[in-house]
Amino acid sequence: MHSIADYWLWLVFGAFFVPILVLDLWIGGGRDKTGVLTPRAALGWTMVWVFAALSFCFLLWQHVQGVQGSVIAHQKALEFLLGYAIEKSLSIDNMFVILMIFQFFSIPLQYQRRVLLWGVLGAIVMRFIMIFAGIWLVNSLHWILYVFALFLLWSGVKMWFATEGVVNLRESRIVQFIRRYVRVTDKLHGEKFFVARKVTPLFLALIMVEISDLIFALDSVPAVFSVTLDPFIVLTSNVFAILGLRALYFLLAHAAVRFPALKYAVAFILMLTGAKMLLAHWLVLPPGLMLLGVVGVFAVAIGWGVWRKNGTK
Repeated sequence: MHSIADYWLWLVFGAFFVPILVLDLWIGGGRDKTGVLTPRAALGWTMVWVFAALSFCFLLWQHVQGVQGSVIAHQKALEFLLGYAIEKSLSIDNMFVILMIFQFFSIPLQYQRRVLLWGVLGAIVMRFIMIFAGIWLVNSLHWILYVFALFLLWSGVKMWFATEGVVNLRESRIVQFIRRYVRVTDKLHGEKFFVARKVTPLFLALIMVEISDLIFALDSVPAVFSVTLDPFIVLTSNVFAILGLRALYFLLAHAAVRFPALKYAVAFILMLTGAKMLLAHWLVLPPGLMLLGVVGVFAVAIGWGVWRKNGTK
């Protein structure tokens, strides 16, 4: 796959991304004494990470314009924005699943931050592995894109018809396996994962969060390949979408009841990207049109939630 990036641009990306990743993971910002982000702080930090992604997109556009011209610069900037929007939408659904995992294990908000920290690190590692594996597969077996497309369609349909409610993890084979072979405490012990050679329910929640990250990584990489085959755009749009997952989680934790249609918006986007990949030889959708479609779907889902809330007053 041809990439717009040379070694220098990869280094610039690293220099830009690493400091704000450290800021996200270790500082977070705006936490109160319980370690929980308020709705206002969560919204503020989410906007900070969105601004960071837009700033990088602008710098990328400027660089490509100077090297390869305005046409390529516009195309790559739109590809980045579309890839970022799709990956962010998948992150939203991932956060809803994590919210249900915490509900099942009865994890209080003040103990969730440690699980979320390790969950974000796991998501980053898994995305890197999946992206490079996907690039290798596409380079070796171009027809694998059609497999990706069918997988996205199947995931979207499954998500659309998924039953609402709290995840029933009692039937999870992973949880059953751990409880059978590992001693688990009956109650939480603060933010500790291990106590007296036993694991706590917080550790079980961490395992399920990491599995959730893996499942959504399997969706996210094929989805971004529907936008571009440029490795630099694939990687950067993914990792910027992961930024601020903790802030996004707390934002959605406060807003989950208000916007139930977000799940259907994500499902529709998965089906749309899968269809785009399948029909790529017959129907070419410009990145700008796809971007407007993704933003429009989420605007409708959020608008319906606001209208529903106001209508029930």
